[in-house]
Amino acid sequence: MSGTVENQGRFYDRFHQVVLLSAPLEVLLQRVTHRINPYGRTPEHRADIAEYVRTVEPLLRLGATTELDGRRELSELADAIEMLVRETH
Repeated sequence: MSGTVENQGRFYDRFHQVVLLSAPLEVLLQRVTHRINPYGRTPEHRADIAEYVRTVEPLLRLGATTELDGRRELSELADAIEMLVRETH
């Protein structure tokens, strides 16, 4: 499950793990220029992304039980998440 909403912290107790996938701002901005979704290509969108990283990401980090580096290979991230699932069952 992924996404961000203002009241998401109210639901954290329903999950064994809350995982934050993070990456440096430069990486995020580079990634949004190479995807199908047009969000992130305008200067305004890029400024919004930078602001979210500055203001929202620290709040997400506070609520996360684990933070994973989103620059890792997809297979490595999947393995790390699978390990978290195994540890909680």
